[in-house]
Amino acid sequence: MTKKLLILTSVMLLSFMKATACTNLIVGKDASADGSVICSYSADDYGMFIGLCHFPAGKHEKGALRHIYDWDTNEYHGALPEAEYTYNVIGNINEYQVTIGETTFGGREELVDSTGLFDYGSLIYVALQRSKTAREAIKVMTDLVREYGYNSGGESFTICDPNEAWIMEMIGKGPGNKGAVWVAVRIPDNAISAHANQSRIRKFDQKDKKNVMFSKDCIKFAREKGWFSGKDEDFSFCDAYAPADFSGRRYCEARVWSFFNKYSDDMMRYLPYAEGKVADAEPMPLWIVPNKKLSVHDVENAMRDHYEGTPLALDNDPGQGIWNMPYRPTPLSYKVDGKSYFNERPISTQQSAFCYVSQMRSWLPREIGGILWFGNDDGNMVAFTPVYCGNTTQPECYNTPGADAVTFSDKNAFWVCNWVSNMVYPRYSQMFPSLQAVRDSLDNSYFAAQAEIEKEAQRLYEESPAKAVAYLNNYSAEKAQQMLARWKQLAIYLIVKYNDMAVKPEKDGKFLKTETGLGATVQRPGFPESTARRIVRQTGDKFLIVE
Repeated sequence: MTKKLLILTSVMLLSFMKATACTNLIVGKDASADGSVICSYSADDYGMFIGLCHFPAGKHEKGALRHIYDWDTNEYHGALPEAEYTYNVIGNINEYQVTIGETTFGGREELVDSTGLFDYGSLIYVALQRSKTAREAIKVMTDLVREYGYNSGGESFTICDPNEAWIMEMIGKGPGNKGAVWVAVRIPDNAISAHANQSRIRKFDQKDKKNVMFSKDCIKFAREKGWFSGKDEDFSFCDAYAPADFSGRRYCEARVWSFFNKYSDDMMRYLPYAEGKVADAEPMPLWIVPNKKLSVHDVENAMRDHYEGTPLALDNDPGQGIWNMPYRPTPLSYKVDGKSYFNERPISTQQSAFCYVSQMRSWLPREIGGILWFGNDDGNMVAFTPVYCGNTTQPECYNTPGADAVTFSDKNAFWVCNWVSNMVYPRYSQMFPSLQAVRDSLDNSYFAAQAEIEKEAQRLYEESPAKAVAYLNNYSAEKAQQMLARWKQLAIYLIVKYNDMAVKPEKDGKFLKTETGLGATVQRPGFPESTARRIVRQTGDKFLIVE
């Protein structure tokens, strides 16, 4: 690593820790197995507590105001006139199947305008309430920040509908300078894309008005600031506003690389870029054409990724603990003897507050066509339950009265799922197979029931759309609450099965007992072989038994 890159790395490590860290995956309709547009979002932030939001559709009187509270801090920013009509929003999808997610790339810190009305989160939900298509959402979002200001750092937005998938990148213009510079690029229908806390739009076709949109001053503003001096056609949004340094590549772009690597035969050429240690390595493209069509389940599994089977895999080092944990504590960097070191940052991470995969289908009635497959914790540690885009109620477990970031409730999915996952993390290879079996059983049951549920919903829709919505409300709530009940059972099972680092034997789903009613003799598996060998390598003959 060059000295210059090391300096940039140490500076950006600090700024990166301040940013919310999320991941979005995107699948065009011709790249998906069933013709749906698919996108995902993992909302990863330290200490974040959040469930499934809901904004009901409404007709608003003239003079009504929409009050804006910062999504991250809940601080009040101000108000703007409410739209005459707003659409139903459940989670990050609306009744027209428009879905919006985000990842924060931060970019140049001097471009944050703390006087702006809109933070990135408020911008998402107001746009969902006011948009019937992805293109309309882009216009709503950019019009709002132009008129009312933008007070977040640099942001990448996934903006999708049943026909199109877009990435829009936006960054403010500094204190007192209202508005933002931005560019939006449509992902080809036969392609997959992703972003993960690093600006990814480099050069873009400024003449392609059908598939590219950008602010009028996007290039001019960079010239004025001295961040770009070439020909307009050579302008790169990423290089001007958020150059990719070591942390942007290793912590962020590496997650994109891992997703692409699952569905490409040519991603090893980009490994030096993802590793972040070769300054002039070839950057990854914004999208690739996958070598197979992806299902919703494929995207769910991609959200569960820890670089398994790649050179970035989180194994064979002491950080994995005794039981091969593919998670690492935060912050991502640490110091030993004055030198800075880092942990890998995969897609699946313990600080996820919620995770979803959105499925948008143009051939179905809109209230039925859109599904948010939702989980209230790290995607690897949850089953994704179906929430339909026309739903007008939230399952209790995703919106639990009294539960918050410091108040546990066994009626709340976030807390029950975290209860289980935090038992599993440190004893991963020992306990995760039990969680995985329950998780996959539930996931598979939802997929198996989907066609029949939607057939009935369509029958009811012909009678009355309201009947179909009510039916899907009940179904979504039933599945979410079923998941919660099953996760409580799992929590109890895990503490009984694996108490005190031993393993209780069972048969046919029941723990074994002796003839006198005592628990059967426990199994003591000891260290996994990899851990035992690591201990011997580090300690030599210190623990050798002399016979």
